[in-house]
Amino acid sequence: MIYLSLPDTQEHRLSFYLAMEEYAARQLNDGDDLFFLWQVEPSVIFGRNQVIENEVNLDYCRQHGIAFYRRKSGGGCVYADKSNVMMSYITRSDEVTTTFSLYMEMVRQMLANLGIEATTTANNDVLIGGRKVSGNAFYHIPGHSIVHGTMLFDTNMEHMLNAITPPQTKLDKHGVESVRQRITLLHEHTDLTVDVFKTYIRERLCDQSYQLTHIDVQAIESIEKEYLNPEFIMNH
Repeated sequence: MIYLSLPDTQEHRLSFYLAMEEYAARQLNDGDDLFFLWQVEPSVIFGRNQVIENEVNLDYCRQHGIAFYRRKSGGGCVYADKSNVMMSYITRSDEVTTTFSLYMEMVRQMLANLGIEATTTANNDVLIGGRKVSGNAFYHIPGHSIVHGTMLFDTNMEHMLNAITPPQTKLDKHGVESVRQRITLLHEHTDLTVDVFKTYIRERLCDQSYQLTHIDVQAIESIEKEYLNPEFIMNH
């Protein structure tokens, strides 16, 4: 698998990496599978069919400088920040079940090699000790599939619990502490730092690398405009 890297260390918005996935699928994915890791400032990302007001606590996000974006894949609402790691996998396949199974097993094996026993679920989550450490979503364009997911290495738990609006019945029934108990953080299961963990993922999963050019970046930024369009984000 080929690891995609950027030509510089400039930080980008979450929307840039969604556009980068799309660009890679449309322009670069003619042979081997592609993969890259990314981290962002505090952001919320929600699925293509979700109603933003039902999923995102917009007032809290605006008060705390948390950006919010819609993606083109389905699935639920996710909080991300610099303490967790986002993963993107691009392959030449239209077959959802096979693609997801391959990716999920790849992640499970990657954790197993660290001595961390993980399991996968039908909801495309990765669990450690029955608690969620990774959520994943999928979409495809003709001839290509994109899987992207979170890896909860660490996170700002207060932001995670407040930036996303869970169903009120869930909070009423279980309480905030129960929400905490349903997830786990990877740093609780390894002595690796997040940077060393990122290096490990790359070396474990990829045997080649490809560096994008500044021209590639400009093309990605052009695609990104759609993700930044308020009509796309709000779906109004």
